[in-house]
Amino acid sequence: MKYTASTLEKLEQIPREAGYILRYERGNFQSGFCILEQKKVVVLNKFLQTEGRINTLIELIPLLDIQPDELSEESRKLYAEVISRLQLK
Repeated sequence: MKYTASTLEKLEQIPREAGYILRYERGNFQSGFCILEQKKVVVLNKFLQTEGRINTLIELIPLLDIQPDELSEESRKLYAEVISRLQLK
């Protein structure tokens, strides 16, 4: 996976399509993000650069309640790639 702004946008689209709100804020984040499950809000550390944001989203996406059938075809493929990376570890 390439660490580009385009990749970041595609990864950000996955939780959005699943009904989550993504926000970039400052704060004390142990892992670079915070999930507010009841409100379906994900807060990411705004000081992360593109590579850090991509890595954080790759780590975060498997933790969210995402139904692949709710995603667009492109997002579904990327979601499957992220999940398969998790299974390889």
